[in-house]
Amino acid sequence: MIKKLLTVSISVALATGAGFVHAQGNASAGKAKAASCAGCHGEDGNSAMPGFPKLAGQHQGYLVKQLQAFKGGTRIAPMMAPLALGLEDADMQDIAAFYASNKISANPAPSLPVSDDDDDAPAKTDEQKKTELADLIAAGSDLYRNGNLASGVSACIACHGPHAEGNKPASYPNLHSQHADYLSKTLTDFKTAGRTKNPDNMMNMIAKKMSDKDIKAVSLYISTLK
Repeated sequence: MIKKLLTVSISVALATGAGFVHAQGNASAGKAKAASCAGCHGEDGNSAMPGFPKLAGQHQGYLVKQLQAFKGGTRIAPMMAPLALGLEDADMQDIAAFYASNKISANPAPSLPVSDDDDDAPAKTDEQKKTELADLIAAGSDLYRNGNLASGVSACIACHGPHAEGNKPASYPNLHSQHADYLSKTLTDFKTAGRTKNPDNMMNMIAKKMSDKDIKAVSLYISTLK
């Protein structure tokens, strides 16, 4: 019951305080304008590189807000800022409409990062790796759905929905089928305040309470959702 109340209270608080962005745009015009984005994000918004986010199927309002943040300097990203500076509001709406009109691709079955292997420890068997991965994903599922009362980590489901579909009216992003590497980097950036200049940002407050294992586990879990 306490977990449910925590989840509901956070969801209500965020929903009432969120800035609603009603994005409009021309997807056909956006396709042409997004041509220069294909190198990192894929022609249809499905990036093939795990370090770059998939944009296909993302909510228009969220994408517009991020482009505005890149342009305004409230979200620091050396690669994105120069590109966003040249965009007018109509360009942002069109590009966002294009990516939102496409379907995000499912990820292949996850695997443990190579960096998890300790050179000084005995090599893990395939069965051990399989068990470790399954345990991590299970832990990520529990954290996503229930949070962690002991550490004060809120349940992700409150804002991002049961299937990580996000919240379109509130411009909370769709996360399902996103690259685990990108999700992990994003949470780490929130944890270290590298993602925003605002220390009171909800994601910063949540992520700084997460352990590295929490971040890895929930990122892996979300990447498996479709």
